[in-house]
Amino acid sequence: MADAPRLAIDAMGGDEGLAVMLRGVALARRRWPGLTFDLVGDEKAISAALENHPNLKANSQIIHAPEVISGNDKAAQAIRKAKTTSMGIAIDRVKQGLAGAAVSAGNTGALMSMAKLSLRTMPGIDRPALAALLPSLGQTDFVMLDLGANTECAARNLVEFGVMGAAYARIALGIERPRVSLLNIGTEDLKGTDAIRDAASILRDSDHLQLTFMGFIEGDKLSRGETDVVICDGFSGNIALKTMEGTARFVTDLLRRAFTSSIRSKFGFLISRPATELMRHHLDPNNHNGAVFLGLNGVVVKSHGSATDYGVANAIGVAAKLVAENITSRITDDLANVKDASE
Repeated sequence: MADAPRLAIDAMGGDEGLAVMLRGVALARRRWPGLTFDLVGDEKAISAALENHPNLKANSQIIHAPEVISGNDKAAQAIRKAKTTSMGIAIDRVKQGLAGAAVSAGNTGALMSMAKLSLRTMPGIDRPALAALLPSLGQTDFVMLDLGANTECAARNLVEFGVMGAAYARIALGIERPRVSLLNIGTEDLKGTDAIRDAASILRDSDHLQLTFMGFIEGDKLSRGETDVVICDGFSGNIALKTMEGTARFVTDLLRRAFTSSIRSKFGFLISRPATELMRHHLDPNNHNGAVFLGLNGVVVKSHGSATDYGVANAIGVAAKLVAENITSRITDDLANVKDASE
């Protein structure tokens, strides 16, 4: 990776513990040898764990943080402890320009609140949004936002999400003019809330926004490969995301049960194993780990709390690519083209 950045890692966040986080960081370092890291957390614990990762140790520095944000901490509690927690200090490294991005597997609400307070939103952005790449049946994945940062959104917010999502798609998917759709309960023009319909009206006149507005999309079409970016409020987006993740687990568990129910089914599994392994790999959330808060003056990436070392490495890869491709400047340039009609 050209011009590989320095990344601040909240080493103490996540459900799987320090060992998994450091294995993930070490894996990322092997994939992208130019990366260097600030490992933020308990100095003694990190130092001891690094003995198992000599290459990572040689390309990292430990930043001590005496406290950790728990999964039960509310946003207000997290903000009060920002200066002493691994999550807060990792974000502050970005604010000070000492790291290109922060990566954390900790409490999503706390991460959002601290990142917004510390880094502030970009000029022209009312609210940041949580965006992620999700699998589809098309040639590429698709970008979906917001996935939980904003439970209610005005038309202006949805338009801004479209601009930011398109900028992300250009970097992550390599699509110069991404197809953008609004999640809705139907495809007819009269369906949906006022905010959704008003946002659609603005986006239809979107030639100046370097995107192609495809109209409304329903939940059952999200993964069909018919769009590159899906816009929605955080309430709908989070439900859609959790439903997709739950369906993926249901399908893989159902297949596992079916293929172990009898001797004949086990024999059938051996024959179909390459295909089922390919499907399992495609549905594994670790392959798409790493959601980014778009719209901030800095890059902050959220890793899934239960991510494996492979998933952590993928989240770090997302952060590194967004920094290398200067996502914040790209969004700023695109926002300059948004008409006053979105006000």
